[in-house]
Amino acid sequence: MNSQQRPSNIQRGVPTSTQGSSLADILERVLDKGIVIAGDISVSVGSTELLNIRIRLLIASVDKAREIGINWWESDPYLSSQTKILTESNQQLLEQVKLLQEEVKVLKELLPQENQANH
Repeated sequence: MNSQQRPSNIQRGVPTSTQGSSLADILERVLDKGIVIAGDISVSVGSTELLNIRIRLLIASVDKAREIGINWWESDPYLSSQTKILTESNQQLLEQVKLLQEEVKVLKELLPQENQANH
């Protein structure tokens, strides 16, 4: 068989460096399986450690994260679609508490005056 009759790598379906996976394929695999990146950064002067930072990064799809037990974003109010509603409600409650505290203060001030008028 001469070189003209042999099928090339591309024709046989064998991936080559020019035919490799697309970025979308790679991203799909990473999100499907997940990837963990971990590292430590330490800044020291002499034998005195000034700063130590631990970095832990997990890249995965939402489904994969749930599968391995990670779902903190579901209960984080700052990531919830109801954040604005909850913030406004909280602000209204704080204002109501402040008004009630002021009313209680006024009533306490009036109470001794009524007691003195009755005696």
